[in-house]
Amino acid sequence: MHVAVYYNNNDVRLEEMPVPSIAPDELLVRVEASGICGSDVMEWYRIMRAPLVLGHEIAGTVAEVGTDVSRYKVGDRIFVSHHVPCNTCRYCLAGHHTVCDTLRSTNFDPGGFAEYLRVPAINVDRGVFLLPDDMSFDQGVFIEPLACVYRGQRHAGIKPGQSVLVIGSGITGLLHVKLAAALGAGSIFSTDINQYRLDMASICGAEVIDAQDNVPERLLELNNGRLADVVIICTGAMPAITQALASVDRGGTVLFFASPEPGVTVHLPVFELWKNEVSIVSSYGASPLDITKAIELIHTGRVGVTDMITHRFGLANAKEGFKLVAGAGESMKVIIEPHKPF
Repeated sequence: MHVAVYYNNNDVRLEEMPVPSIAPDELLVRVEASGICGSDVMEWYRIMRAPLVLGHEIAGTVAEVGTDVSRYKVGDRIFVSHHVPCNTCRYCLAGHHTVCDTLRSTNFDPGGFAEYLRVPAINVDRGVFLLPDDMSFDQGVFIEPLACVYRGQRHAGIKPGQSVLVIGSGITGLLHVKLAAALGAGSIFSTDINQYRLDMASICGAEVIDAQDNVPERLLELNNGRLADVVIICTGAMPAITQALASVDRGGTVLFFASPEPGVTVHLPVFELWKNEVSIVSSYGASPLDITKAIELIHTGRVGVTDMITHRFGLANAKEGFKLVAGAGESMKVIIEPHKPF
């Protein structure tokens, strides 16, 4: 089968490898669509393990079923979660499934930028979700990123009517804008330095602020003299983090949805945060509960997603897709279709 192998952001090669063989308790999935995630182009995060086949935002069709698997059949349309929790450790039992050691060590084989992938038994048990009949594979690509966004907003505790500021208008920023609106947030603002992304955020329903302006001042002007109740950081850039901390209202919450590179220290104005009872929370990944909710939000149309698709490529042109996402220019969601003719 053909795969797109990642060496670095500018070197993604079309190669061949055998179609994975499955054990009796496993599935073989034909990958129909796989999204390029912003984390796929974080070289500091990926390059130490290169070369490898990436891709975790996948939707596909069951191509082969192990003899011991009874819940799924050939032809089922599914989303598969690449990371799954054990559900029994102290972290899972406390609701912190995404810091579970099992979740951080599980994956499918290879990644989603391949014609087929093998779903290990533990993923079959708790990481396979049937797509509703009227949900497209394109919509299925957004299940994982929206699940991560939903988990983040759960942690931030957004309440109906609250004002929300999203720092960074990439694909996760837009999903945060759309989800906040769906969950009843009041005024929603979004920042970026890229005009294309600001335009996209505006289309998605946010009032936009150029990140090169004085963001707290502009927020006060646009939000009836108030800063934001919830600030969501969707970029690891240090100036954006500084803006976020200066833009949260008293009693508000700052959500670190994105992070700087390892080793980068963020200096916090602790006295101001303490005096104003500002909460700092973080969110990583998604749990099965978040995935179930994301499927519901997409299926019911409460969060529209396909309007954010800007590019599609076959495996032979995956390199172009990676360059687009890494360049953060005029693109949003880039989808790889592994069976698209060369």
